Amino acid sequence: MTTNLATYSVVLTYSAMAVYVIAFISFALDMAKRAGEVTTAAGGGAAAPAERTVATVQGGTVVLEKVDSTAGRPGGGGTKFERVGMAMTILALVLHVGATVLRGIAADRVPWGNMFEFSLTGTALITLIFLLVQFWQNLKFLGVFITGLTIILLGIATVNYWVPVVPLQPALQSYWLVIHVFVAIAGTGFFALGAGLAVAQLVQTHRQGRPASGRLRFMETLPDADRLEVLTYRVLLVGFVLWTFTLIAGAIWAERAWGRYWGWDTKEVWTFIIWVVYAGYIHARATRGWRGARSSWLALIGFAAVMFNFSVVNVFFKGLHSYSGL
Repeated sequence: MTTNLATYSVVLTYSAMAVYVIAFISFALDMAKRAGEVTTAAGGGAAAPAERTVATVQGGTVVLEKVDSTAGRPGGGGTKFERVGMAMTILALVLHVGATVLRGIAADRVPWGNMFEFSLTGTALITLIFLLVQFWQNLKFLGVFITGLTIILLGIATVNYWVPVVPLQPALQSYWLVIHVFVAIAGTGFFALGAGLAVAQLVQTHRQGRPASGRLRFMETLPDADRLEVLTYRVLLVGFVLWTFTLIAGAIWAERAWGRYWGWDTKEVWTFIIWVVYAGYIHARATRGWRGARSSWLALIGFAAVMFNFSVVNVFFKGLHSYSGL
């Protein structure tokens, strides 16, 4: 029975990947469609998007910024390719969650006890956060980034990380596995979303103030660099709070499991490095006035550290946290 459930989980995983590919293609076609519409508008074939002025408070200062009037409206202003991409992403997530649940039932525990399961659950949560954030802000333009990242991470997991269902190691048989790891995965989801926004901000910053060209014309339909920077900061702030809890919870679990809160294990060190990078990003932006490309690059350095911690430290570095199952 366990073997059958694990097999069905793999089948659903591959099915989800196939649907994610369709979603990725749809979001890419949406970008091409946006670029075509902008070109037509520039040639006089359509009206430019309406703008409105919004007052926001940043550090006690009221800032006026122009915002696309269609931005942030649920489902507003999207092309048919965007709608297809969102529908396929939701369908892929349903299959993805099904694969994760079946893996958990087969293992009779939470499905993040090794690298394959962590990858399976982590990518599902990244996609779920992307979809839920749409109720707060229209960030569908990040669909190509999120679905592309999910396809890559799931592909690596199924090819390199898959292992049969096995019992948990003694140190992992704790309720802290549910709390600590789940919050870490959630924090990673917000870091991934922030990285996508930071990339978009870098592109917008590069484009602004330069002569218009036919390259990346779809970026004209996205928020400007200042607005993207604000969104990046807000998303990463949520991720930082979750990662802070992850660090604290990990120390408490370490004391319960090994009798010390901190032992300079490789995994502990890299978790702290990630925290320091994002703390530096938040501090520099809030108190030192870092704006523009510098803040975006620091955000991307933080996400690179997260990916290094996930893909290299978990697999190649030996220590008390060697639970990859490989």
